[in-house]
Amino acid sequence: MNTELMEALDILEKEKDISKETLLESIENSLLTACKSHFGKADNIKVNINRETYEFFVYAEKKVVEQVEDPVLEISLADARMKDSKYELDDIVNVEVKSKEFGRIATQNAKNVILQKIREEERKVLFNQYYGKEKDVVTGVVQRYMGRNVSINLGKVDAILNENEMVKGETFRPTERIKLYILEVKDTPKGPRILVSRTHPELVKRLFESEVTEVKDGTVEIKCIAREAGSRTKIAVWSNNPDVDPVGSCVGKNGDRVNTIVNELRGEKIDIINWSDNPAILIENALSPAKVVAVLADPDEKTAKVVVPDYQLSLAIGKEGQNARLAARLTGFKIDIKSETQAREIEGWLDIDEDEEYEDFEDYGDYDEADGYYMEGTEDAYYAENEGMPDEYAADDYAGEMDAPEDYADTVSAGMEDEDADRIEE
Repeated sequence: MNTELMEALDILEKEKDISKETLLESIENSLLTACKSHFGKADNIKVNINRETYEFFVYAEKKVVEQVEDPVLEISLADARMKDSKYELDDIVNVEVKSKEFGRIATQNAKNVILQKIREEERKVLFNQYYGKEKDVVTGVVQRYMGRNVSINLGKVDAILNENEMVKGETFRPTERIKLYILEVKDTPKGPRILVSRTHPELVKRLFESEVTEVKDGTVEIKCIAREAGSRTKIAVWSNNPDVDPVGSCVGKNGDRVNTIVNELRGEKIDIINWSDNPAILIENALSPAKVVAVLADPDEKTAKVVVPDYQLSLAIGKEGQNARLAARLTGFKIDIKSETQAREIEGWLDIDEDEEYEDFEDYGDYDEADGYYMEGTEDAYYAENEGMPDEYAADDYAGEMDAPEDYADTVSAGMEDEDADRIEE
């Protein structure tokens, strides 16, 4: 048994993930190449390798003739009968070829054939391995900056994070571990070329799949995602199990699940809303955290008119229009947002009588699929007499602070989360 060859093949198979059969075929081809370099031709050369003992035998098939004209292809009758007396003219004799007798050039050519085959198979294995991970998330180690791009090591191969796939303002340190979304895997002569992204919306989806068991097993579905990388992401989720809360599952206990993803995205804010087949309800949810009074949606034209309380207009639109923009991307509707005052001033904007009080909007009832109309019921107490503010902000606790109308924004901010208050003030 050729134990040295067997051990060498075992090591290559383990390190390079190349099958022994492929390696043995490359050895056979290398021996044929060596014979061609040594004899000038190899048409009659045969190589036989025992797959169990790893012993190999190289021989030349030569025709028995009376007068030898080409010693590479022919053998004399006398020489043939020295091997076996039964040989006759025109018989084929297998003559062993001693590979140890090959010259330096023939040996080098054989070595190159083996090395070339190993490199080709290694590239093929790496390509197949990472091609299977295309459109998935991997963990990489930052190597170095190449101009404005970044080289990321994924283990056995390097990937390229282009500048346009990086979050604006995000910087990396060498040896830092980051999550990446594989955009594309290309097969090139130098090995697989892998392009990755930190801005793709699917990165957020894959991170939720890795962190949230219910998303991974399909109990909770992420229906759609709208993302402005580095700033804010909105996702709409739906549960296939009525006993499972989709939003709660994604948020996790004390927010641990979503916070893990937020940390990975370096503080990017994530809004998780409930998905609905009802476009008006979906639009209302998408505009969260703003409160919505009314939605008139046109599924055919993919447009929607939305009314929000006056004090919620800035929050609904968001800083530089971000909240409304992400809501439009998430729902696929072009959304026109008006405050209650603006809606009253525009005749017929929501097909509502100008003299009708908003607290009576509940009379419109739930969503009408035929008209694409949804109106959230509002109670009489929702509007206070004091400057038209919600009564919760016109209560005794705040009324003493309202010496002038300009104090309204500050009073509203006092009852809101810091983030929402900042938007109002802006």
